[in-house]
Amino acid sequence: MKKEYDVVVIGSGLGGLVSAIILAKEGYRVGVLEKNNQFGGNLQTFVRDKTIFDTGIHYIGGLEKGQNLYQYFKYIGIMDDLKLHKMDTDAYDVVSFGDDPTAYPHAQGYENFVAQLLPYFPEEKKALEAYCQELRRICDSFPLYNLNFGGGYSEELLSINTSEFLNALTSNVKLRAVLAGSNFLYAGIEDKTPLYVHALSVNSYIQSAWRCINGGSQITKQLIKQLKKYGGEVHKYKEVTGFGFEGEELVSAKVNGTEEVFGKIFISNIEPKTTLQMIGPDKFRKPFYKRVQGLETVPSAFSLYIVFKPEGFPYFNHNYYHFKESAEVWKANDYTEDTWPKAFMVSMNIGAKTEQWAESMTAITYMNFEDVQEWEATENTTAKAKDRGAGYEAFKEKKIEKFLKSLELKFPGIRETIRSVHASTPLSYRDYIGGHRGNLYGYIKDSHNPMKTFITPRTKVPNLFLTGQSISMHGVLGVTIGAVVTCSEIVGKEYLINKINAEVQTA
Repeated sequence: MKKEYDVVVIGSGLGGLVSAIILAKEGYRVGVLEKNNQFGGNLQTFVRDKTIFDTGIHYIGGLEKGQNLYQYFKYIGIMDDLKLHKMDTDAYDVVSFGDDPTAYPHAQGYENFVAQLLPYFPEEKKALEAYCQELRRICDSFPLYNLNFGGGYSEELLSINTSEFLNALTSNVKLRAVLAGSNFLYAGIEDKTPLYVHALSVNSYIQSAWRCINGGSQITKQLIKQLKKYGGEVHKYKEVTGFGFEGEELVSAKVNGTEEVFGKIFISNIEPKTTLQMIGPDKFRKPFYKRVQGLETVPSAFSLYIVFKPEGFPYFNHNYYHFKESAEVWKANDYTEDTWPKAFMVSMNIGAKTEQWAESMTAITYMNFEDVQEWEATENTTAKAKDRGAGYEAFKEKKIEKFLKSLELKFPGIRETIRSVHASTPLSYRDYIGGHRGNLYGYIKDSHNPMKTFITPRTKVPNLFLTGQSISMHGVLGVTIGAVVTCSEIVGKEYLINKINAEVQTA
């Protein structure tokens, strides 16, 4: 493999690949190093029982022509080749509660969002309109969200708490629960999650919501195609285990313990805690290093991947967010052995055409890393396949059965339609995605201390930059914007935003 680049990107997740494309378009010689067999991080798909499943991308927002993610994807050259299916306009998400037979819709389009919920909350029109108005105000306060050039964000804006906002918005407890019902999108915590996290997560889906036909790995394939178009390279089975310095200058990434890849600029798309540990604490200010290492991550997940018998289970073109009780909407991760799972998210996979019958389903619930800590020392990936042992398999089977019983309460008769069931735990997310303790979305953001989790993409090592969901926002849109922020530190923010807008407008 080529041993020297202008830019070395470590990790082929979305943030790394988008950063690589942007800089390759600017004429940099770029090489991407990936430790696993498959590129893409959370964009990865896998096959079970001849059926494709997504690792982390179950639906995407903002892809209607002219919307924010559409414009970013248009700039990096992948938009026109994506195979997408639009979700139900009147209910892309449905929120339900075990103590209430009603299914509450989240609809696409703000006027429609209000209109679809109004029949269930006829006295709450002002509250629903105020909710939509505030979400748009928050999103408009983040310039890059709308491809604008602007300054920083006020701490006052970052300090608004989601739950407190909803409590002030309406006295209707059920409406509060419905509006917060998709908080699995950001692993919401009642006394911590800032409103901007909720707004940036939800807003793009209200703009428009889409499923990837045959999985999100098509995004990875298109990204790599574009990267190669501009002369960039990607290499799998290349695990970066350390860095080389000449004096104070970072000059190389050490790969697999036997190779060294040299570069002028390095972008780490791997977990910031791990990056800092590999670089060494002496290269950073002690308070910064200590702060990052002490950051608390959001929870991980336990997921079921269900393959249905032919014509066994009906396809639905929306997601379900289901809670045992409406009062538990912020407390799904606060479980015991007896109460798990308190809530779950269910999403359908879709093939090349919409069918009456579902081929498969993914069901996800929270799981803390402590539940699988007994097997922490094991590692199991395509690159390093190792058996975690009979105890681990017994643990999974027990959890599969318990989760299926919860699904049966929501979808009576589902068990009879199932051909096969597969599962992943926080260890799977840790090993394949690389997040600390298998976390879903990086570090917990706290409205009471918003700057605590703020990590700039530029580091004290002059030619080392960071990108990925732990640096800015998580999700496809958040990580894409984060990559733009990272690259703007290298090529200039105003220059890059102006270029993106100019190219999109002339496309």
